[in-house]
Amino acid sequence: MKTLTKELWMEISQRRAIVSIHDEVERLVAQSQVTDGIILINAMHITASVFINDDEPGLHRDYDKWLEELAPFDPSPERYHHNRTGEDNADAHHKRQIMGREVVVAITDGKLHLGPWEHIFYYEFDGRRRKRILVKIIGE
Repeated sequence: MKTLTKELWMEISQRRAIVSIHDEVERLVAQSQVTDGIILINAMHITASVFINDDEPGLHRDYDKWLEELAPFDPSPERYHHNRTGEDNADAHHKRQIMGREVVVAITDGKLHLGPWEHIFYYEFDGRRRKRILVKIIGE
């Protein structure tokens, strides 16, 4: 069995952003030399997500609008009890819970086994500091 474990570091200058990590993930699959296995891609922070969807800017704007309607940014402690701790990112925790923590993808014939429009993204909800993404590849 072959394995590869890497951490990708993200430093997003704005509060929220969707960033493609697809090419880097494909590069790591090739580096691993795994031809049949799985890959876990995991946001290692509670205010960020990894997700798979279409690489279409309109959809990304729709996600941002939808999430902001569900859990609007509000740094005051009146809306979110979490902000009573001195933080201002309670909305980011909620957004991460909705978008999820990680994705697992099959590797077949040394490639990500994805649908025709599937693309891998990192979604930052409380940027302006370094955060990690765990990539774990296991297989033959």
